[in-house]
Amino acid sequence: MNAGILSSHSYSHNHMLMERLLVSLVKRWAAGSSTEDAIVAAKNCNLKGQKVILNRLGEEYTEKSKINQVMEEYSELLRRLYLGNIDGSISVKLSQLGLSIGYDLCLKNLKSLVQSAKDFNKFVWIDMESSKYTDDTLMMYFEILSCHKGIGVVLQSALRRSASDLLHLIEVGGVVRLVKGAYHENEQIAFASTSEVKANYVKLLDIIIDSSYTNFKVNNNDIKFAIATHDSYLVDYAIRLLGVSGFPKKNFEFEFLKGIRDDLKGSLVSQGFTVAEYVPYGDEWLSYSIRRLRERKRNLFLLARSLVQS
Repeated sequence: MNAGILSSHSYSHNHMLMERLLVSLVKRWAAGSSTEDAIVAAKNCNLKGQKVILNRLGEEYTEKSKINQVMEEYSELLRRLYLGNIDGSISVKLSQLGLSIGYDLCLKNLKSLVQSAKDFNKFVWIDMESSKYTDDTLMMYFEILSCHKGIGVVLQSALRRSASDLLHLIEVGGVVRLVKGAYHENEQIAFASTSEVKANYVKLLDIIIDSSYTNFKVNNNDIKFAIATHDSYLVDYAIRLLGVSGFPKKNFEFEFLKGIRDDLKGSLVSQGFTVAEYVPYGDEWLSYSIRRLRERKRNLFLLARSLVQS
């Protein structure tokens, strides 16, 4: 048989296997391609005693038609969450809303989306993207927060600036989701090693708990901050820290990606903690999947374990 044909057949077979593996992975950490898939996943989260955070995959949009489509989808998600009495929120990337084109366009779209969320009594998270967007993201968040409190923003412990940003957010009563970070940044602005990123996460947690957050009036069910990590050490550390501080469980939540650490999610729910699952959906899953795997090699192990357990 021709060696070229054999080589071509082998490549095709390997390509099919890789495609099948990627599809299996995506099914674990993404809901599907449509808003209907997202709503079904959201209902399943609630059935497990968990809140849901819905995110449409995609970023860096420069076509206004695409941006308008995203706006329509997020508005529809808010409407469906409300009508379905689903305990959930949305999480948006500002480069989906026009930030890659210009600040003013994005701000206009974000204000419109936040108004829809306000109408439906739903919360909006702003995802933090790569460092080139950090300043604009925080500036926009501060502007929206001054007139609407039902909005939170993500901080990444990988960035060296995050402690300073956190203190500013605490001053103005911001709501923070603390993550490690999934973007490749240069060492001048980001910590290079996993241990440094983890140590900074602990430092940021300490700041949150020791800060004026604990002086807020917390006699309502408003969320004050979110701990988003799959790291057992950080989860245990947060539980110990929060237990000592006496911070009410109803005013913070643990957040996890869909398909990862399902065992830990269930355990935390049984202990009375609020748990939210971050559920992305849409066709643009490849770059998201690669980033999730690159974020921490351990994510691949955790995902593989979840696949085996299921």
